[in-house]
Amino acid sequence: MKGQKAHVLMHPRFAHGGFSHAIEAVIQQLARWRQLHRQRMELARLSDAALHDIGMSRVDVLQEVERPFWDDPLKK
Repeated sequence: MKGQKAHVLMHPRFAHGGFSHAIEAVIQQLARWRQLHRQRMELARLSDAALHDIGMSRVDVLQEVERPFWDDPLKK
């Protein structure tokens, strides 16, 4: 059992900060999903006049707001 920890830490997946990069990627993805949720909620709060100004209808907004939080149109 001794030395197994060192063996695991030398694995290519964890070498060169791979584990910390993976954690950072998860944090960035969670932040993106939160950003999408906030943007969709802001969009839902816009008045019909404001929606008209940006070329959207209330139906467009309802479709956007009903999308799951992980559905990223920009695939970020």
